[in-house]
Amino acid sequence: MRKTSLFLICSIFVLQTSFAEEYHVSVKGDDANKGTSEMPFRTINAAAKVAKAGDVITVHEGTYREWVNPLRGGNSDSERIVYRAAKGDKVEIKGSEIVKGWEKLGGGLWKVILSNEFFKGHNPFKELINGDWFDDYGHVHHTGEVFLNGKSLYERDSLEKVINPVADTKIADPEGSTYTWYCRSDDTVTTIWANFHDYDPNKELVEISVRPTCFYPSEPGINYITIDGFHFSQAATQWAAPTAEQIGMVATHWNKGWIIENNVVSDSKCVGITLGKERSTGHNVWLADPSIDGSLHYLEVIFKAIRHGWNKENIGSHIVRNNVVYNCEQAGICGSMGCAFSEVYGNHIYNIWIKRQFSGAERGGIKFHGAIDTHIYNNRINNASRGMWLDWMTQGTRVSGNLFYNNSIDDIYVEVNHGPYLIDNNILGSPVSLDNQSQGGAYIHNLFAGTIVDHTEHARYTPYMLPHSTDVAGISIIVGGDDRYFNNIFAPAAVSKQPAGKYGLAAYSKTAYPVVADGNVYYGKAKPYSGEKHYLSLPDVDPQLKFEEVGDEVYVVLTVKDLDKVSTQRITTEIIGKSKLARQLYESSDGTPIVFDSDYSGAKRSSNPKPGPFANVDNGTVRIRVW
Repeated sequence: MRKTSLFLICSIFVLQTSFAEEYHVSVKGDDANKGTSEMPFRTINAAAKVAKAGDVITVHEGTYREWVNPLRGGNSDSERIVYRAAKGDKVEIKGSEIVKGWEKLGGGLWKVILSNEFFKGHNPFKELINGDWFDDYGHVHHTGEVFLNGKSLYERDSLEKVINPVADTKIADPEGSTYTWYCRSDDTVTTIWANFHDYDPNKELVEISVRPTCFYPSEPGINYITIDGFHFSQAATQWAAPTAEQIGMVATHWNKGWIIENNVVSDSKCVGITLGKERSTGHNVWLADPSIDGSLHYLEVIFKAIRHGWNKENIGSHIVRNNVVYNCEQAGICGSMGCAFSEVYGNHIYNIWIKRQFSGAERGGIKFHGAIDTHIYNNRINNASRGMWLDWMTQGTRVSGNLFYNNSIDDIYVEVNHGPYLIDNNILGSPVSLDNQSQGGAYIHNLFAGTIVDHTEHARYTPYMLPHSTDVAGISIIVGGDDRYFNNIFAPAAVSKQPAGKYGLAAYSKTAYPVVADGNVYYGKAKPYSGEKHYLSLPDVDPQLKFEEVGDEVYVVLTVKDLDKVSTQRITTEIIGKSKLARQLYESSDGTPIVFDSDYSGAKRSSNPKPGPFANVDNGTVRIRVW
């Protein structure tokens, strides 16, 4: 009986794999073709219409201006639908269209008039950016964008500001902010004015965003998709609040088991990649009903999501790896609850919120709500607003071996979480390393170059969950404390102005719950925790920490002293203990204990390890490649 069942299962598997197809797409193809290598489709959507579980869609060199809307997904992790760029080919999927026919009005000012039929039912130059926790700075912002030779221009709210542009000296590119545009739309046409300065838009590449996304299934329930090797850009994405349907340039739409790898994702009006929620559990509900606070609305959304099937069997478990994400004005990667049980690693995320035309509470290189059992590691995040913002239900989460620097607000912000969560072996190089409005975190073998801000939250009750689950165990305010700091280095970098917070663990002098600290080293202005027994404080040592970018490589330069003179121990799950409220261990997502015996680069540590993220450093100035 068992042999017969096994034979049938194997036979079915062989039949399924033998009938798997590879479909080809080429800019030289035709959607009337069969999709073979000799007779490829013209559009990716033509392949998406016929692909079934186990199939591969190979897209060849060229630019594809379409919203890829998968109709089906795979059946399992081993039986996926794979969308991939052909090896060695540059394949671009753009949310924009080329616009010619500009009329010169004088100086650098040009105008184009487009029929609204040009936008095929979705006009981003009529659609305004809005949503919960969005701040428009008192100006109108459209989801549309104008690009000159691949670089986005700056929207202005009057024609006068386009004719006579004024540089914004508070941003990274003041000169770029003088390349401006303004639009008006009625029932039949859309008019765009733009200041191209000395460029002739009819001779240059001028594109405008027309599609709200580049790759997104319009319906949930499309699981086990792989997206590999594309360059996505220039979509007219909307603000992705945690209480809304979150549509980035690449977006999973409340599904399970996607792999998003080896892509370039750039120039999104709001978000690059979203692992977010869908619409039926709420869509900008605070904006629709301001009678109660947004945090109460989000609590209701969470319970709706649980009733709607938010659990490990249905949602999350995505892999986002080895992507380059940049030039996104809200977030590089974000997700409300759909990010749970996922892995995010090997990504370079930079230039997030650098134009600064609008703002809001959902910004960051990575911004997650409900990152339950999510592992975020080996990423490089720089030149963002917040490097990483972990908001609500960060539990069973591990943030390990990441490189943060040059982030304008802070490297990591943990907001209203109760733990347990782990932050280990990271390099936190910005003026503010950590903004802590949570409790129940464990910080192990990190390098803190900036200050720590520690504050409470008595007005919001937020959930903590059962172990490795989306089931709510209880809710509580944040009274502060219940954190652990083992074997870290606090090495204040030179700054022109004292940032918020305090160096070292001095910020924890008055927490309600106790803090555990042991084996830490404090250089310069950094101060130890008042109750710490085993530590080393060297106020006369200037760590002279700096970062050097050499091509695609990054080096950290640091002066260290006497790291072998502080008493340390190898940290384990057993030593860390349990978080207070959730009463759970700091363990792996599969429930196994962790031994912190490897450093930032994977080198093994001794039983009496040196503090900080590097296992093998000697006294003096060291220069270590960290990316």
